[in-house]
Amino acid sequence: MPPSGQPEYFGDTRTSFGRPSGYDDAPGHTQSFAIGEAPDAYGQGSPYQQYDGGQYGSGQYDDGYVATYRAGQASTPPAGPRLHWKELLSGIALRPGQTFWQMRDYQVWGPALIVTFVYGLLAVFGFDTARKDVLNSAFSNSIPWVLSTAVAVVLSGLMMGAVTHALARQFGGDGGWAPTIGLSMLITSLTDAPRLLFAIFLGGGNGLVQVLGWATWLACGALLTSMVSKSHDLPWQKALGSASIQLIALLVLFKLPTL
Repeated sequence: MPPSGQPEYFGDTRTSFGRPSGYDDAPGHTQSFAIGEAPDAYGQGSPYQQYDGGQYGSGQYDDGYVATYRAGQASTPPAGPRLHWKELLSGIALRPGQTFWQMRDYQVWGPALIVTFVYGLLAVFGFDTARKDVLNSAFSNSIPWVLSTAVAVVLSGLMMGAVTHALARQFGGDGGWAPTIGLSMLITSLTDAPRLLFAIFLGGGNGLVQVLGWATWLACGALLTSMVSKSHDLPWQKALGSASIQLIALLVLFKLPTL
């Protein structure tokens, strides 16, 4: 029987928390726990002590674990190994969904910067007035102009990709910034390549070039939406909203000036 005035505890307290007798909730004693063994420990499979019918015992959290938000990290592992740059470029055109899903956690800075820079070098010749100015200027004057245009196109691609990534994160996406920006740069450059190729020889005001310009812009929108959806685990409506500002910027910078 407990001393007079002391509460009666049910069960054998000598085995509470796995400690010897004399240290069970006695005044003046400090309970010590190993990492992950505290009664209020968090994490997957972490034990905790619960009061059950007057006796303490160990149990598990019903939810299994407390989810931890990790900014910039994907919620699922990569779907496959990193693609070679040739497979990456062909995959964007032939099998975009599988390619975007497989590359959602891999950086593609090398292909993205090179392809966008080459696209910027040729972009000058897609505008009638700019092409005439470059061809009629001295070689020493035209080269800096072409190079500066290529650098400007790369910088604009970086900024537009960053805006798309930021909007995707605002809409609840969990993708990384580097894959999103790199893939968006590749998409914008590759989809406009057919229009640019014909514009160099036929001129930006040609009817066929105009049709190709609108068709490739729609293709760019579809591919950007698919990429953001795969990279950030978003429904297509939110993915399209994330890419909307980039699509409008492309329309203003590269499509409307040729009309």
